[in-house]
Amino acid sequence: MTDELIRAVALADTPAKMVTAVQNLAAAKNVAAIPTLIAVFGYNNPAAATLAVDALTELGEIAVPQLLTQIDDYNYGARAYSIRTLAAIADPRALDVLITAAATDFAPSVRRAAAKGLGNLHWHQLKFPDSHTAPKKALETLLLISQDSEWSIRYAAVVGLQALANVPDLQEPIQTRLKQMLATDVEKSIRARVQLASNQ
Repeated sequence: MTDELIRAVALADTPAKMVTAVQNLAAAKNVAAIPTLIAVFGYNNPAAATLAVDALTELGEIAVPQLLTQIDDYNYGARAYSIRTLAAIADPRALDVLITAAATDFAPSVRRAAAKGLGNLHWHQLKFPDSHTAPKKALETLLLISQDSEWSIRYAAVVGLQALANVPDLQEPIQTRLKQMLATDVEKSIRARVQLASNQ
């Protein structure tokens, strides 16, 4: 049954047929669909890709190893969807990929998705000492990109920092950085987002 649904995605010859085929495949909730759903990220069909993100997010941790190995180095649109999915699943195995994407990817959409994801990872899934060191690695990256020249990256860093403040050890350096940004950032929208983060 899943084979037929996978074949339907491969054979879809219009954007609308692609969306329907991905919808049907997503509804099957089958692990065998994971590679095809990831492949959809590269088809330049935002509606189908969004469905694939949702389906993979719902499948959860079981999709993470394939998401990590199938990240598209050449298609930044596909890469952004992969990073968004990894961020939504929040499995800490994605930490290094999210750090690299947030700090170095040339596509702002990829960097923003990674920055937001870095704050939300499920640290409790890690064993000591990783449970202690991994959140600090995320913090270092978010502090670095909170000084980026691109305002939308700084904004995403604030969102990531706010989420990361749930880790008790990290609250002090995060509050310090948010205060600095509130005092010095030239972008009004970022100062407003910092204010929101500080209040919460």
